[in-house]
Amino acid sequence: MLNGVRVLEVAAWTFVPSAGAVLAEWGAEVIKVEPRDGGDPQRGLVTMGIVDEGGGSVNYMIEIPNRGKKSIGVDLSTPGGRDVVRELAKTSDVFLTSYLPERRRKFGIDVDDIREVNPSIVYVRGSGHGPKGPDADKPGYDGVSYWARGGIATVLTEGADELVRSRPAFGDLLGGMTLAGGIAAALYKKATTGIGSVVDVSLLGLAAWNLSPDVAVSQIHGGSAIPKFGHADSPNPLVGTYRTKDGRYVQLMMLQLDKFYAEAMRVIGLPELIDDPRYADPVSRYANRVSLIASLDDAFAQRTLAEWRETLAPLSGAWGIVQTPGELCQDPAVTANGYVAQTSTVNGVPFSLPTNPVQFDEQPVVPPGAPEHGQHTEEVLMDAGIDWETIEKLKEAGAIL
Repeated sequence: MLNGVRVLEVAAWTFVPSAGAVLAEWGAEVIKVEPRDGGDPQRGLVTMGIVDEGGGSVNYMIEIPNRGKKSIGVDLSTPGGRDVVRELAKTSDVFLTSYLPERRRKFGIDVDDIREVNPSIVYVRGSGHGPKGPDADKPGYDGVSYWARGGIATVLTEGADELVRSRPAFGDLLGGMTLAGGIAAALYKKATTGIGSVVDVSLLGLAAWNLSPDVAVSQIHGGSAIPKFGHADSPNPLVGTYRTKDGRYVQLMMLQLDKFYAEAMRVIGLPELIDDPRYADPVSRYANRVSLIASLDDAFAQRTLAEWRETLAPLSGAWGIVQTPGELCQDPAVTANGYVAQTSTVNGVPFSLPTNPVQFDEQPVVPPGAPEHGQHTEEVLMDAGIDWETIEKLKEAGAIL
């Protein structure tokens, strides 16, 4: 879809680079500019023991946001390094960065700097807290800007004694998809008008969007929160999670209780409750929901997860199994649609990797591996018209890897 589009990415960690990975899977050429010394700092998480490399072969936190890119090593603190980035920007359609305003100005890669050499480029900034306000130059990771400050941890921890911990790159990957969508819209504008946009996405803004119902209701009716119910008194007994005999869980999600009530009771094995006076109509079902849920709890506790898979199969209402990430990889819908690809690192080590969830013309993606640090430096510079003698001088000056 984006064949012929060139993206110049000056970014690190997962949030903004994951946008580049999505664009690469959509067909764009993505050139990742990494620091000459050490590269993207996320490469070092394996050395620190934060990321399990799986037997010393797959650095998955580099693979996830960097698959399908070309990597060049550049020292932006040197004049030569800054010249290289500006030269590459001349022929790029998108400039994608996670650098904060102060660093962008320091390295000569701010909006005006890049547009000086390419006035119509789409300039894209991913940040923790947005381009305006007192924290525009404040660093932010998804655990801080999205998970904590954005309110995600609060709403997911309701009723618990301890805050639920963030999952790795949870907000980052959602943010990367959001950036990619914004970039696609900006490229359409550029194609139809010739004008490049400045695109901004922040992790804080993403959290607010994710919590739209909670945020909206917090501002109305005197600031009241969304009504809270526990499992035992849920207003709709067919919307809830039920524990099986072997300690697993089945999620029911039939929002139209009246439509599915009779069918669900027959399938679950409680046909006697269909005509029970306590549950004969919507008002009665709501008034006696605690006893109805208790009956469902007892029923689900009598069979294993495997048995419930078979029992619930004819049910026309929505239901599902609460799965582990490992089980997700074997889910028949996942395998049929190619949502988790079998791929390999650039060194040929096989592993599984989820692709971005957008497909075009029903074609699944099989992403190539992430590049080694600076793997394509010479190739990219030569393609940009920089002669070998100049490349050697840049190497000697420490401007490139």
